[in-house]
Amino acid sequence: MTIHPALIAANTAVITGGASGIGFAAARAFAGLGMRVAIADSDEEGLKAAGQVLATLVGEHNVLAVATDVSHREEVAALQEKVLARFGRVHVLMNNAGIQQGSGIFGPAETWERTLAVNLGGIVNGTQIFGPGMVAHGAPALIVNTGSKQGITTPPGNPAYNVSKAGVKVFTEALAHELRNTEGCKVSAHLLIPGFVFTPLTARGRVEKPEGAWTPEQTVDFMLERLKAGDFYILCPDDETTRALDEKRMAWAMGDIIENRPPLSRWHKDYGEAFKAFVAKT
Repeated sequence: MTIHPALIAANTAVITGGASGIGFAAARAFAGLGMRVAIADSDEEGLKAAGQVLATLVGEHNVLAVATDVSHREEVAALQEKVLARFGRVHVLMNNAGIQQGSGIFGPAETWERTLAVNLGGIVNGTQIFGPGMVAHGAPALIVNTGSKQGITTPPGNPAYNVSKAGVKVFTEALAHELRNTEGCKVSAHLLIPGFVFTPLTARGRVEKPEGAWTPEQTVDFMLERLKAGDFYILCPDDETTRALDEKRMAWAMGDIIENRPPLSRWHKDYGEAFKAFVAKT
């Protein structure tokens, strides 16, 4: 049975951040379905190696690897030109490229600018450049943007990353609304919200996968399952956190606004016990 009408042999998928982690796992899954795959990444060495692996799955003529910095609009436009020249129409766009530098509220401006430019700007660039053509060709198509739970519950510790991923959530929600209100449009938008995944982005020097983490392949398998079900919010669990716990954390975060609690009250000394009791409630 077809997973999704866009995910069929000979259709084309474009994945940014496709040289490693979730992006590479997605590219392999799409290639395994017989799709033509274009991967983009700023890591040229990793990109070359990833392209060679994909070629073994679907044939060299069905793989395109393009060095791209998604924060630069002109480079994303050049990527599109190469994809259209090689494969024609695009049926899947996975805006997945991202960075996770440490940051502080009063930290270096360069860190904030780079994080926002890649994590949020790259998704805006990819969507605006590839999206109109995907709508125009009239075939079923998907745009999947990779967000983060940190963009929803916004824990202390890395505010630049949290702000960028909160922006991805808001942008993708607005995109989904725009697409479903466009007459004749067969493109749907989806927000991938990974759990704890062991990737080069999260490894931080560790060689072995932590026990509670999912692999990129598990995350992509879950994504494909939920795309088939038609989910917009693809909220991934892992071996450490259940969906039920994620829902409690997100509900509490929204409760800060509704109940006029201090922001990030989950980490506030006066609300620690109240949060524990909230999580324990059935």
